[in-house]
Amino acid sequence: MSGRVLVVDDSSVIRQLIRVNLELEGFEVVTAVDGAECLDVVHRVRPDVVTLDAVMPRLDGVRTAERLRADPRTRHLPLALVSACTELEGGGVVDGERGVDAFLGKPFEPVDLVRMVRCLMHGRSGGAGGESGGSGGAADAFGVVSEVVEP
Repeated sequence: MSGRVLVVDDSSVIRQLIRVNLELEGFEVVTAVDGAECLDVVHRVRPDVVTLDAVMPRLDGVRTAERLRADPRTRHLPLALVSACTELEGGGVVDGERGVDAFLGKPFEPVDLVRMVRCLMHGRSGGAGGESGGSGGAADAFGVVSEVVEP
């Protein structure tokens, strides 16, 4: 097993798409339908990475990330926003201290999803080729990925 990923999205189609692509690469995948369910299961599931949709009922992805960052038990858990709301990428949401560590715009290529999850899981910095000139961290690593997948 490559690791455990908690996939949080209100769309059953997107949850299944992400699940299948990650399971094909050897990841164990657990799903939640919104941020509230994520917060209910995250301590029991103990994922290595969490992917969050931005727009969900009850508790959206940005507020879920804020709550996960505020909890000492999940503060350092790698978080990725996987969303069609590409304007969020530049709005201060990708910030490992307060927000998410990476952003992947929908629609996305499965290879980019898998690359992002692997990089977050292993704490690698740099783009697809692993090159890094910045301070490190997953936020630096996914400027490249988000540029590739934006329509």
